Amino acid sequence: MDAIVINGLTKTYGGLTVVDSLNLAVRKGEIFGLLGPNGAGKTTTLMMLSTLLKPSAGSAAVNGFDVVREPGKVRSSIGMVFQDPSSDEVLSGYENLKLHALMYDVPSDRIDRKIDDVLDLVELKDRKNDVVKKYSGGMRRRLELARGLLHEPEVLFLDEPTLGLDPQTREHIWEYIEDLARKLGMTVIVTTHYMEEADKLCDRVAIIDEGKIVALDAPEALKKSLGGDRVLISGRSLKLDDLAKLPYVTKVEPLDGGRARLTIADAGRNLQELLRVTGELDLVEVHPSDLNDVFLHFTGRQIREEAGGVMEQLRVMTQARQNDRH
Repeated sequence: MDAIVINGLTKTYGGLTVVDSLNLAVRKGEIFGLLGPNGAGKTTTLMMLSTLLKPSAGSAAVNGFDVVREPGKVRSSIGMVFQDPSSDEVLSGYENLKLHALMYDVPSDRIDRKIDDVLDLVELKDRKNDVVKKYSGGMRRRLELARGLLHEPEVLFLDEPTLGLDPQTREHIWEYIEDLARKLGMTVIVTTHYMEEADKLCDRVAIIDEGKIVALDAPEALKKSLGGDRVLISGRSLKLDDLAKLPYVTKVEPLDGGRARLTIADAGRNLQELLRVTGELDLVEVHPSDLNDVFLHFTGRQIREEAGGVMEQLRVMTQARQNDRH
């Protein structure tokens, strides 16, 4: 059985369709990424799957439970790590986790052992009695991961889990997420705008734009779908029509300043032949296709840093609802 099944999931608000008839199945044990520019609908999708928003149409089931008819069962079987910090800064790490355990009805005789277990997983056991305001940004993210795992969820939702962290801390968080998913066999749904994060972590990625899924596959397959590597060349007498006829050139994009961007199948093998055909060039830059290229190809834009996560989205929608009533 799939961990998540979505059929025709739609969310309209204020006359705007934010999520437009999504169909998706996420396998159990999969790390699945949702990528999209601001306003694409990925955070709204996450909110519907975690029962924070009701769909306008369609259906979604998480762990076999319908998000509308069985919200309590959905919430008891998922963990959620918000983009926005939600731990209480004046409480210790232990106190934050104990409060969460009580909210999720973790048996009292298991609470302390469970807290120690999840703090061990994220390497915070020696800091469990420190108040959270003394934690670094990376330690806070790890504490939030621990809290999301405390009640042993079958599905973990991560909204921009490494936003704002330095590269080294991001790498550590990625390692935690991947190790936890593989070790515990849980399904992980990640929203992110870091392409290298999606590439490293995710078994499959869905690119969402204007409320629709425009691409869905494994990261490597998505990159291969572009037809090869990108090569930027510049020269005084480029004959682009001739280059386009070469069997290993799958795309030619004229640029200003006598430059062109080519897509070449297996550039490592065919670049030498290309240089022989073009003759003397002023510039040659080889860029292996990555998820940034995939994103640009399918959406026509560069991905931008998110303006806000689930909590900010809730605030905006609540304000919009109040405005509609007046």
